[in-house]
Amino acid sequence: MKIFRRGVLLCLLVAGTAGCDRVTKHLAVLALAGSPERSYLGDTIRLDYHENAGGFLSTGAHWRPEARTAVFQIANGLFLLGALIMAAKFKWSRLGSIGLLMFLAGGISNLVDRIAMGRVIDFLNVGFGPVRTGIFNVADVAIMAGIGLLLLEHWRRERAGV
Repeated sequence: MKIFRRGVLLCLLVAGTAGCDRVTKHLAVLALAGSPERSYLGDTIRLDYHENAGGFLSTGAHWRPEARTAVFQIANGLFLLGALIMAAKFKWSRLGSIGLLMFLAGGISNLVDRIAMGRVIDFLNVGFGPVRTGIFNVADVAIMAGIGLLLLEHWRRERAGV
């Protein structure tokens, strides 16, 4: 029963993460597309609609469509499938499971955009003065948080000598 409950909670984490990303992208299309950039909290947070045909920081956005499809859809899909197989095959700690599934939820949500539209909707930018992030979305936050949790779990195991 404990394993079932844990599985349900992890599935809810994936659904909640991907669902939050989908909803925020939909709201960005409705409220931000074609509008000027919006600034909040003394310009710490900016909302600015962009459609990113490339990857991280628009890498590959100007590649030929066939190359973008090969890298950002096919290779990305195969990589996420491999990560999903790893999630199912290996025994993970709670922290590792949460990190891996957050990574997968964000990756799958962005992959859905790439397959459906050929691009990903980005709309968030954070920073102070001239020091700013690139424009990103909730799926990107989930991917980075997942990687962070996986690294934390790795360091924790390394210190414990496991």
